[in-house]
Amino acid sequence: MARLARTAGLTDVQQEILSTVRSFVDKEIIPHAQALEHADEYPAEIVEGMKEMGLFGLTIPEEYGGLGESLLTYALVVEEIARGWMSVSGVINTHFIVAHMITRHGTPEQKRHFLPRMATGEVRGSFSMSEPDLGSDVAAIKTRAQREGDDYVIDGAKMWLTNGGSSNLIALLVKTDEGAEKAHQNLTTFLVEKPSGFGEVLPGLTIPGKIDKMGYKGVDTTEAVFDGFRIGADKVLGEAPGKGFSYMMDGVEVGRVNVAARACGIAIRSFELAIAYAQQRSTFGKPIAQHQAIAFKLAEMATKVEAAHLMMVNAARLKDSGARNDVEAGMAKLIASEYCAEVTQEAFRIHGGYGYSKEYEIERLMRMREAPFLLIGEGTSEIQKTIISRGLLRDYQA
Repeated sequence: MARLARTAGLTDVQQEILSTVRSFVDKEIIPHAQALEHADEYPAEIVEGMKEMGLFGLTIPEEYGGLGESLLTYALVVEEIARGWMSVSGVINTHFIVAHMITRHGTPEQKRHFLPRMATGEVRGSFSMSEPDLGSDVAAIKTRAQREGDDYVIDGAKMWLTNGGSSNLIALLVKTDEGAEKAHQNLTTFLVEKPSGFGEVLPGLTIPGKIDKMGYKGVDTTEAVFDGFRIGADKVLGEAPGKGFSYMMDGVEVGRVNVAARACGIAIRSFELAIAYAQQRSTFGKPIAQHQAIAFKLAEMATKVEAAHLMMVNAARLKDSGARNDVEAGMAKLIASEYCAEVTQEAFRIHGGYGYSKEYEIERLMRMREAPFLLIGEGTSEIQKTIISRGLLRDYQA
């Protein structure tokens, strides 16, 4: 096993899970990722393999058919999967966030209804906050749900739904009329069940199609348009209107740990490719790894990989302990995504001209494809700095 990104204190079960996932990644993901990514093809067979391993139920409690594992286990699994192909980790990321929200905040009936089928992968979740006119300013959401008897009627448009077409459950944040003075206290999360696919999937709900992206291929990213969409009040998460913002932020903390883990996985793979190539490629009579300029690059890359991994693990363990981890999750996401871009670019440079060829894996990982997504996913680096600084000012009041 590689010396980098080791995690101390893992149980035998955690080690067995990670060993199984690592083997799956090496045999079933890495050999096919390049072709699937270039074809922008959904990794259907890989997803079926993850179902068979029980990965969709990794964090779902055992009483609902899941494995009942921790956020740390989840993050380490995501790190391994992203090491193979980040898009595959995207397939399960939003699913895990929605499962976490239902587990933590759902009613007993919502848990019984959704979690057993989510554990098998029969129901797969997506997560929707952003809109065409807003991103990080969640309190400015315009999509509205109006109460009509036992139902709500939803109108508006949402943007950037990862797995928006392939999922059949959306955790949807919209505005409701709760009469609260603070904008975020008028936001409610709905659990929207729908068929997978594109077009008008239900009366009043249209998934227009896949958004064509610079990178992050394979996984579908979509819009969702609501026009008089009717949904029962029992589909309000926790049956608690006006609490959707806090529920979503709880999910986003999980998502930030996930993005940090994905960044770590890509950085690890970039380093693996760079150090292998540096020992195979020779110039001036010796492998380029023996030239000080390259050796120093490898040393710096490895240090960044290790630092990012340790911060990600710390953020996951804090969340598992029940402690607030907004600052630590923001720090982990910030440093892991920035270091991922830097490590990937250095690996690309070490490959020289071959890094520009689509025959080489580093071309897919390069900052113009996978790595840059992590600089904006679950909040830009600037948003993370805002979260971190606010937390520091809260904890270090003069």
